Amino acid sequence: MAGRQQEHLEAFGGVTVLGTAPAPERFQQGSPPGYRAHVEERSSSAKRPVRHGCYTSLVTTYVALLRGINVGGRNPIRMPALKACFEAEGFEGVATYIQSGNVLFRAAGSGSALVRRIEEMLSTAFDYRASVVLRTHAQMRAIVEGAPKKFGAEPATYRYDVIFLKEPVTARAALKQVPTRPEVDEVHAGRGVLYFSRLISRAAQSHLSRVVSMPIYQSMTIRNWNTMRTLLRMMDEAPGRGAGRRG
Repeated sequence: MAGRQQEHLEAFGGVTVLGTAPAPERFQQGSPPGYRAHVEERSSSAKRPVRHGCYTSLVTTYVALLRGINVGGRNPIRMPALKACFEAEGFEGVATYIQSGNVLFRAAGSGSALVRRIEEMLSTAFDYRASVVLRTHAQMRAIVEGAPKKFGAEPATYRYDVIFLKEPVTARAALKQVPTRPEVDEVHAGRGVLYFSRLISRAAQSHLSRVVSMPIYQSMTIRNWNTMRTLLRMMDEAPGRGAGRRG
C-alpha cells in the first residue's frame, strides 16, 4: 500500500495428473521447522483415485489470496516453499505471484471445505494461523468487469485497491464500516469486494489505513488494481483451465 510494491512473476510449473504431485527434490532454506516432513507426508497421501473413461469431478481454476504474510517481518513465507506446499497437497498447475501471497491452482471441490483444507495445510506447514480468501476464475473476471466506471483509469491521480471480503462478511455490511475521508476517498461495493480509490496527492489523509485497527479487517485482504488485473491475466493464460476434465 505505502510505496510501490515490486512485482515478480514466477513461471508456471508443469501440469500434474488428477492431483498427483511428487515431493519436491529440494527444500528452501528458511522454511519453518517440520516443513519438509509435512510436504513429504502430503506428497505420499496426495494421490486421488482415477477412473478412466468416465467423468470424475469438476476441476476449477482458483486463486488463493493469503492474508497477513511477509508483512513487517511477520509470518515470512518464501514463494518457492509456498508453491511446493500446494503441489504436495495435490493441487495442479500451481503458480505464485509476488510476496503478498497469491497462489493460482486447479482443484476439484469448492466453497468453505476447500478454504478450510488450504488453511489447515498452511497452518501446519508454516506454523501460523492461516487465513485465505478464495476466488474462482469466473469470480475474478466478474470483479474486474464489474468495477465502477473509470475505476483504474487514472493511475497518475488515484491509487486503486480491491478489498476482498472473507465469507460470511458481505460487501453491503463492509461498506457501512469502512471509513472514508470526503474529497480524498471513494468506496463502492462489488461482488464479495469493495473497490477503494484515493487521491495520490492527499494519500496521507486517506482513512483506508484506519481499517487495519478495526475488527472487520480480520475478514479482509487487499490487493492493488495492477495485481488484480495481472492475476486475472494469469488465470486467463493458465494451461488446462476450464470448468472440468475427464479422467
